[in-house]
Amino acid sequence: MAHVALWNVKGEKIGTIEVSDEVFNIEPNLDVMWRYIDMQLTNARAGTASTKTRGEVSGGGRKPWPQKHTGRARQGSIRAIHWRHGGVAHGPKPRKFLKRLNKKMKKLALKSALSVRFREGNLIVLSDIRFDKPQTKQMREVLKALGIADEKVLFVLPKKEDSYVNVKLSGRNIPGVKVIIADNPNNNEGNNIDGLNVYDIINASKVVLTEGTVRKIEEVLGK
Repeated sequence: MAHVALWNVKGEKIGTIEVSDEVFNIEPNLDVMWRYIDMQLTNARAGTASTKTRGEVSGGGRKPWPQKHTGRARQGSIRAIHWRHGGVAHGPKPRKFLKRLNKKMKKLALKSALSVRFREGNLIVLSDIRFDKPQTKQMREVLKALGIADEKVLFVLPKKEDSYVNVKLSGRNIPGVKVIIADNPNNNEGNNIDGLNVYDIINASKVVLTEGTVRKIEEVLGK
């Protein structure tokens, strides 16, 4: 079992905790991580780009001039694709971008991303972090105490409770700080970490987990 230092919100080291080698200390699979990030960014695309074909632009109901005897090239409509204000040939239309990975690959990608941050020494574990109310100043004090005020930081909280939601709201106005809640209350399968994703882990230089988040991740990914 690997060990990670355990900190409190005042930046004091209060001990160490064991983390599962099966989850936090595997050999990272870079190919699967790339596939996960590609899937995540592709599925985030809106797919709302749209252009009008010659049948959708207004005007052009009649032939602009006779077929013959004008000395000009024959034309059927002023809304053909080569005319100004004409339609667009082969332009984008609304579509749904969708890629999928199976559960086994998703789990491997998450474990690989967490293992990368662990091996770099960029994984920080807090005993817990809860706020009574949203307060940006309080979050800045925590970042300063942990020595990561100038870093790009991802906080991962275990579940959706008021005290954790206050932490999330406290970090939203701080550049470079993102707070996510791992548990998705809309998932009816019990314990889950649907909020945790590879892109956010890799995009942050420091990943901060609570002890409760570590145990939840181990419970789900260690199955």
